[in-house]
Parts: sequence; C-alpha cells; structure tokens
Amino acid sequence: MADDPQRNFRSAYYEKVGFRGVEEKKSLEILLKDNPLDLEKLSTFSQRFPLPSMYRIHVWKVLLGILPPHGDSHTLVGGYRKEQYQDILEALEVMRYINSSTPSTHVYLRMFQLESQVLPRCSETSPPDEENEDFLSISRAMEEIVDDPVDCYWLIKCFVNQFHTKFGDSIPHLPKSLEHYLSQEEPRLLNHLKNTGSLAQLPYSLWFRRCFAGCLPESSLQRVWDKVISGSCKILVFVALEILLSYKIILMGINRPEGVIRFLCNIPQENTDAIVTKAIDLWHKYCGTPMHAV
Repeated sequence: MADDPQRNFRSAYYEKVGFRGVEEKKSLEILLKDNPLDLEKLSTFSQRFPLPSMYRIHVWKVLLGILPPHGDSHTLVGGYRKEQYQDILEALEVMRYINSSTPSTHVYLRMFQLESQVLPRCSETSPPDEENEDFLSISRAMEEIVDDPVDCYWLIKCFVNQFHTKFGDSIPHLPKSLEHYLSQEEPRLLNHLKNTGSLAQLPYSLWFRRCFAGCLPESSLQRVWDKVISGSCKILVFVALEILLSYKIILMGINRPEGVIRFLCNIPQENTDAIVTKAIDLWHKYCGTPMHAV
C-alpha cells in the first residue's frame, strides 16, 4: 500500500501540535468495527502504537483469547467468564483455601492453581515460591490497571499462560541479548558491570519473568505490556537496556554488585514514561517497525 502524502502531512501536523495519536486512535476504531476482529491487524497495531487507554483492556482481552474475534459473542462469552470465576471462587471458599480476609492477589493465585491442577493441600500450603511470587507481582500490577475483579483475574491468568507458552523458551536467552545490545550502545558501561561482578546479578527475574511488574509504575508498565501481549518479549530487553542507559552515570559510580542491584530494583519513578518511549524507539531501531495498513 503506497504512502498517502495527505495522511503523512496530517500525522506530522498532529504530532507537531501535540495531538500525536489522533490518527492512530481513528485507525484502531476502524479495526474494532471489523466482525470478526482481525487479530493479526490488532497485534500489528499494538506493536506499532500505544493503545488508547479507553480501548486497552478490550484489546488485551481479545488478543489474549478472553473474548472471541466475533463481536456478537462478546456479551455471551463475558457472561460465561463471570460464571466460571464465581464457581472457582465458591469452590475455594468451600475448601477453606480463602476467606473474606484473603488478599485478592492470593485469591487469584489459588484460583489459578486450582484451574492449573497444581493447588497444594491445605495442610501443605507454604510461603509462595519464586514462580508464585512472579504471579503475585503481575497480579498486583494488573489490579492497579483493571478495576473489575473478574476481568482482572482473566487477564492475569491469560497473560501468565500466554507468556510462558509463547516465550518460555526465550526467557533464559534474554540476559545474553541484553548484553549484546548494551555492547552496541554503551560498551564502557558493559565493561564496568562485568568488572564489578554486577552483570550476572542484574535483576533479571524482575525484568524478564515479572515483565517489570513492581519496577515500573502502571502508567508506564501498561505500554510495555501492550507489546508483550501483542507478541513481543524482546521489548523487555530494550526496556532493561534503556534503564541501564538512562542511569549510566549513577551505575558507573557504583562499584559493588549489591549497590547496583539495590538501585535497579528501586529506580526513580518520575521519568519512567520517557524511559519506555526511548526503549520502544530502540526496539524499533534494532527489530524494525511492523507494517500495518487499515
């Protein structure tokens, strides 16, 4: 499809006057009128642009398979999802795994374990292991993004399942990928991290298993999750890369691994939107921009 000069002029004008995304919002609205919805086009859109907040949860639900592509089935399927949620909740209450004082994130964990057939015996329940802590971190972040508990549980469950199914084999290779791109962007910082013994101890679980839940505030995190949900785990590498680049001067002044880890696990929260924007630019620079035509 040839570029439309008039459209390009309008996009440039909107961006110049501060209305970046006006055209993109219109494009998404056109995509959402398709019946059935075109999952490939929705994924490509989500890879190229940030999702408008008013449509984000709906698009996530479609891309994660919580809602089907056929729009006329959404109300019916949404009703089934709510019934299933209530059934699982009641089963856990009857079995006394949860009660009115159980934190909602722990309720979601027990629901997930029951559905995954890995629910421990009541007598054997112990503090959450690392995998469960990953789930709880993602749950806490999703709770800040989604108000409805039914939607929240389904989004957590399907996000975690999709992440492990699609990217489980790739996750162990992400630290090496980060090292490669850091060598391209800032070799001096890479050498410093190696020489101080920090490189091997970077918070990879926080970054690559929890997808930055508990690291970035939700306003920034949801823009990263747009890319993960629509099919890219590589974006996680570039967010980690941009965090390292943004705090290069501070990190170069820290000579002990524990100091580096402490700082990276508690990065300042005020400029994370800029970090995510630069990370997405780096991702497009190295991995290309998906093509999309409405």
